[in-house]
Amino acid sequence: MTRVHEAGYYELLGVDRTASVAEIKSAYRAKARASHPDAGGSPDEFHRLRLAYETLSDPHRRAEYDRGAAPVPIRVRRRPRSFGEDPSFVATVPRLDPETLPWWHRVAPACPATPERPGHAPAAILLCWLLLVVLPLLAGPLLVTIWLLLATAVAIWLVRRHLLLKQARERFAAEFGRTVVFGRPGGDADQWGERLTAELLERYLTRLPSVRVFHGLAWPGSVFADIDHAVLAGRRLVLVESKTWLPGYYAADEDGTLWRDDRLFRGGATRLPEAIEAYRELLPGVEIRGALVVYPSRAGEITTEEDFDLPAPPMTPEQFVTEIGGWLAAQPSIVDIEVLRLVRGQVVS
Repeated sequence: MTRVHEAGYYELLGVDRTASVAEIKSAYRAKARASHPDAGGSPDEFHRLRLAYETLSDPHRRAEYDRGAAPVPIRVRRRPRSFGEDPSFVATVPRLDPETLPWWHRVAPACPATPERPGHAPAAILLCWLLLVVLPLLAGPLLVTIWLLLATAVAIWLVRRHLLLKQARERFAAEFGRTVVFGRPGGDADQWGERLTAELLERYLTRLPSVRVFHGLAWPGSVFADIDHAVLAGRRLVLVESKTWLPGYYAADEDGTLWRDDRLFRGGATRLPEAIEAYRELLPGVEIRGALVVYPSRAGEITTEEDFDLPAPPMTPEQFVTEIGGWLAAQPSIVDIEVLRLVRGQVVS
């Protein structure tokens, strides 16, 4: 059977007939950038390219195509078109059921942070004395003397360690106090998304022990609030941007290129990939990732590709709390003073 289209879909996308869905998607996006009408491409060519992608990315349509059948037209449900943002629409923070969050019960409620876990030094001292002094009393005098000297040395070490940790906690409290949130989200009308995410962070992620939340951070060397938010837990840091965009299906590439409904997104951008690299230089050894939290700017639903391993993956608020909360909860709840000091020093809001 002769195909009715002008060129083979595989050839049009430049992929092999055995290409995976991921390879097809990557090839489509690369070609769509050049052939998009907004970039000077032909609308007909872009339509055929999209038809090729829609066909080969769907297992059933691809099977029909490979058997030689004419491509099945894609039916598009026509809806009344609405343009632009709705000034009267106000997005809100969703209410999440903690029982649906896998990490929620793995952590204790947030508590005042300490620079290190001091443990139970007095109890350890008592245990050492019981093991090293009381028990050896049943032995001969020489053995008792040796054990007594050893027990004394251990006890002195434990007491000194306890005192040093106590002093460290006092210095930590003097420098940071009990503050959990540093800075303020943007207060302008177009920064509503920042205020929503600030509420989201305080409502859910402050449950994590020793977590610290930051709003309005500068890149290293900058004096402007280049990053909307950051969350630090142990030696894990997530950089966050908040956006209010039109409803749709959002995805991103490795370089931060954004897509909406499988088309290049012209309504916004992100600089999270560059911010992550800048902070990795500032904080060597710290695990850093990004998240782009998207809220609708008018009535409608936001959905995402859910490829959260990307440097700047778009996320709904629900996805953010589940994914990022679980990632941070896996880190031991110990405050790294030097990291905390450096991140707090970047807050400019």
